[in-house]
Amino acid sequence: MDIRKREEYPLDDKNISDNWFDEENRFKPAINKQLDINIGILRKLFKGAGDIVQKEFILRRIQGNVKIYVVYVDGLVDRTVIEDGIIKPLLYEWRLTDGRDLMESILHRETHTVDIAKEPSFNKAIQGILKGDTVIFIQGYDQALVVSTKKYPLRGISENDTEGGLRGPRDSFNESFRFSTALIRRRIRDPKLKCEQGAIGQRSQTDYGIMYIEDLADPALVENIKEKLKAYDIDGIFDSGMAEHLMEENWYSVFPMFQATTRPDKVASGILEGRVAVVFDNSPEVILAPCNFNMLLQASDDYYNRWAVGSFARLIRYLAAFISITLPGLYIAVTMYHSEMLPTKLLYAIASARSMVTFPIVVEMLIMEFLFELLREAGIRLPGPLGNTIGIVGGLIVGQSAVEAGIVSTIVVIVVALSAIASFAIPNEEFVSVYRLNKFFIIIASAFLGLYGFILALVVLAIHLSELKSFGVPYMMPAVAGDEDRSWVKGDFIFRRPIKQMGKRPYWANNKNRERLKERKQ
Repeated sequence: MDIRKREEYPLDDKNISDNWFDEENRFKPAINKQLDINIGILRKLFKGAGDIVQKEFILRRIQGNVKIYVVYVDGLVDRTVIEDGIIKPLLYEWRLTDGRDLMESILHRETHTVDIAKEPSFNKAIQGILKGDTVIFIQGYDQALVVSTKKYPLRGISENDTEGGLRGPRDSFNESFRFSTALIRRRIRDPKLKCEQGAIGQRSQTDYGIMYIEDLADPALVENIKEKLKAYDIDGIFDSGMAEHLMEENWYSVFPMFQATTRPDKVASGILEGRVAVVFDNSPEVILAPCNFNMLLQASDDYYNRWAVGSFARLIRYLAAFISITLPGLYIAVTMYHSEMLPTKLLYAIASARSMVTFPIVVEMLIMEFLFELLREAGIRLPGPLGNTIGIVGGLIVGQSAVEAGIVSTIVVIVVALSAIASFAIPNEEFVSVYRLNKFFIIIASAFLGLYGFILALVVLAIHLSELKSFGVPYMMPAVAGDEDRSWVKGDFIFRRPIKQMGKRPYWANNKNRERLKERKQ
């Protein structure tokens, strides 16, 4: 739609949203050759936005003076590039006095930045301004020039404090979209690594990139992710977690369908397995698909250490995950309904510890679990050093005080503490939260039905997990399904084989290129 008459889009403050934007929040007017109309629109559009800088300049040429209008967002741009690469060349360099087309002269010769392009769409020009580009409107032209001048305030490279390890890279993603894609590109120097970019959120216009290797990723998987990102209209996306929830097929489940990570090496490894990474601006976490139960219990250290050490650590992790979710429920089931299963001395010890406790076992268990969850949440919200202190000291003080007051027994404190410590061994924080929720489900079932309820709860969880799929991949893979020859399952499950024996990619990778390791012929 072109704007040739003022009556089409009157320059007043009334109904700007209704008249100037369509249902998808796209700006409808077109760039007009009359610069005054464009200036009027921009001033009305950005009225009250003090961070939007709008400047008018006069270019002096032999053919006559020409007005230009420069617009950018203060704080999102590199002022040095604007002043030295745009303004000074336009105002002072003699080449603008020749007879060539002004826009072509600016586009090809007069600016010191190489990333400059024509933009006929007013909507895209405005989006460029809001993303940190500088846009130049010129009298007599129905197109604008968009100059890349982005310079966002961001954190530098910092050590990964959420997925730590003893061996391997220490860097992590930050909130800059381009910084995150660069960390991945640095690790995979393959021209077949693609980064298909787009924007999501009608008002936030959050940049995202779908990264995959062309001949490794399944094309159907890539298209599926693209479709899901475009399936909903939402005001804004401010973290990868919000987009993750929109793309999930099994949204009712508490189990994550994507693997979220802040480690660039983990993302690069996933891409080399034929998986697809989605990077979002303003989010320090990149999500990987498909995802399964096994991936969320793996750590990068498993592949950097010796195969025996990595396998042992992974075994400990699986046992810790089982203990963290089952120990409280099992204790309740046995002590409340099946005390005859306990050794006599242990039974006497439990009875002695509970002699001064007035609450039933299930109540004291829920009290302690709630207190530990409260301390965990408080430790997260408080500043770093203080948060760590409140978690350790608070746990000791609260536990000791609760025992002395006769609210809980020492055995329950030990059980809850062991369950909490075991959960810390799980490398994925989102998965830890899932275990914490399911632990309460097992506690309630055990309190009502004893061991029958305990086993029934585990069976229900197993059935639910076996039904889940992440983009067509069974969530319990590789325990319930996988390769026909099972080679990948044998090599990278609870135990990890030596690198030399892990020659095939997972079955979800492109079938034409499953081999990832082979010995060179001499």
